[in-house]
Amino acid sequence: MSEQLKFIVEQLNREPFKKNFNLITFDSLEPMQLLQTLNDALAEIDPKQAIDIREEMPEQTAKRMFTLLGMLKYKPPGGMSEVFRQGLVIGSKPVVHPILHWLLQRIPELKKRAYLARFLVKLEVPAEFLQDDVIAETFHQYEELVGGFKNIHKECEQLKSSGFSTAEIRRDIVAMEEEKDQLIKRVERLKKRVEAVSNHQRMLELARQLRVEKEREESLAHQKQEQKNQLFQAEQRLQRCQIQLRDLQQAAADEKPESLMKRLEEDIKFNSYMVSEKLPRELENTRKVVKYLQKVASEPALGQAELRELEDKIRETNTEINHLIEKKMMRNDPMDDKLSLFRQQAAIIVRKKETKVEELQEAREELAAVERELNMKSSQAQERGGAKLIRGDEFKRYVAKMRGKSSTYKKKRQEIAELKVEYGVLQRTEEILRERHTAGQQQLESLEAQRGISGYSDTQEELERVSAIKSELDEMKGRTLDDMSEMVKKLNSVIAEKKSALSPLIKDLRALRQEHAVKFEQKKAQYDTCAAGLESNRSKLEQEVRMLREETAQEESRYHHINCMREITESQMERAADQTLEHIALDVFFYKAEEHCVTVGLQVLRQQVKQVRENQEPNMRQMKMWKDLETLLECKKQCYLKAQSQAPIGHIIQDVGKDMLVL
Repeated sequence: MSEQLKFIVEQLNREPFKKNFNLITFDSLEPMQLLQTLNDALAEIDPKQAIDIREEMPEQTAKRMFTLLGMLKYKPPGGMSEVFRQGLVIGSKPVVHPILHWLLQRIPELKKRAYLARFLVKLEVPAEFLQDDVIAETFHQYEELVGGFKNIHKECEQLKSSGFSTAEIRRDIVAMEEEKDQLIKRVERLKKRVEAVSNHQRMLELARQLRVEKEREESLAHQKQEQKNQLFQAEQRLQRCQIQLRDLQQAAADEKPESLMKRLEEDIKFNSYMVSEKLPRELENTRKVVKYLQKVASEPALGQAELRELEDKIRETNTEINHLIEKKMMRNDPMDDKLSLFRQQAAIIVRKKETKVEELQEAREELAAVERELNMKSSQAQERGGAKLIRGDEFKRYVAKMRGKSSTYKKKRQEIAELKVEYGVLQRTEEILRERHTAGQQQLESLEAQRGISGYSDTQEELERVSAIKSELDEMKGRTLDDMSEMVKKLNSVIAEKKSALSPLIKDLRALRQEHAVKFEQKKAQYDTCAAGLESNRSKLEQEVRMLREETAQEESRYHHINCMREITESQMERAADQTLEHIALDVFFYKAEEHCVTVGLQVLRQQVKQVRENQEPNMRQMKMWKDLETLLECKKQCYLKAQSQAPIGHIIQDVGKDMLVL
């Protein structure tokens, strides 16, 4: 419950409500204020609900809220009972708080639902009124408008989700307008240039005729291309028909009349089954699905909570169906069991028949698709200069040709194998030569060691390589030194130019520094004094805020203590409800009175806190004045006593309005 209240307070403090509530102020709202808050939330969903509930009767307010909540498909925890209706009329917290929590959770969705309900909730017209032709025609137009609104709304949602934004469209429009202006200016410039030419009207007429003829030429070329495409498609259809005719003639030449009749009878049986049984059943199922989809499309959009409720209902219904089937199977007698066996066998045969028919239909469709693809491929091959589809003797000649090619392929493969063997021999020769080279190098190294010049050949090669690298580095160093000297000269010249240009500016800068140094010190002193004053004010304000927060924390703790006491009282009331029926009325009255006393005490404490906050400063001033008065009176008393003690015996002390004799 506390989480629910926190969520409601957070949402009401945000845009667009800005109620500035906390848990204490929201919980202490009067029923009329709570109903007004609920009405403000409903007005945010439907602007027509923006009404001050003090200006209408409570029955009208409750009826209006009931209607809107029903349209928004709100379902209270206990259903639309009489307790819920009475609680909404009197502004009961256990009824209003769940409604606010449900509304504030899904405001965008409910806005859309309320907007659609204005146009999609159909008017209920009695059947006897629809007998009138004018009313019936008007109602028919109304239904057509509702259907048109559905289609337009769907298109609008599709456009919103398609990714097109108004900013992009506006930018495109601005760009097109700019292009239009540029074209208009260009046309005007061209007109001015053309007007200077003699006989320009005749030339413009000829240019117009030329443009018309070019457009006509383009249209004729387009028509020619379309006719070529149509001719090509017709030729393809003719080739396919010729191929089918030739295939049918060949098939008919090989078959007998009995086989042809048998095949035709099978086709007739299959087609009659499809027409009389399968297709009508599929058509009826499709009509049911379309009707169901139309019904679903005509209803308003459902939220996630409603979808979950429907899924729960579907699961419950399925479980009930399963229980009923089990009960029926348990109640079946032996005769019904025998009949059910035959029924099951008949159903199995029907299903097998349907599956076989579907398989046959799929096979025929696949055969037709393959034949179409074969005809298309053959026609494409003929167009590209390829060979036709071979049959009979041509196929035999093709097989003999392929055999000759296979023998040639075997010979070539044998030659490739011989070349591979020769390649292996060459690889081995290369390895032997590398080994001999390595052995020669080793022998050369041994001879160099015997002569005392080991590493001579390697050193000579290394020296040659190092000398080549050194010559390259020397060339690079020479180029680098020249470049660096040129760069140093350029930098020195640039630095001298910059110094000569900056010297007058530096002199001016020194004068300005001396001129503005005094102003800077003055401004800095002013800033320091202002900062010190603000810092002292800030510390005072922080201290006051700290004290007020401590007082607020104390009052909140007191409120929570009283709230806990109230909850304890409520639990005691619930415990007392389980007692005997004789004392229940007295106990309930006692606890209600105690709760009322606690509530009244809470209100008194709130008023006292408010009075303390309001009268704190006057009371403090008054207390200070009383203390000053007390100090003054005490001082007068001491003076008086001192005067009495110092007076001689028999001396008369005169005071205001009386004389005293000291004995």
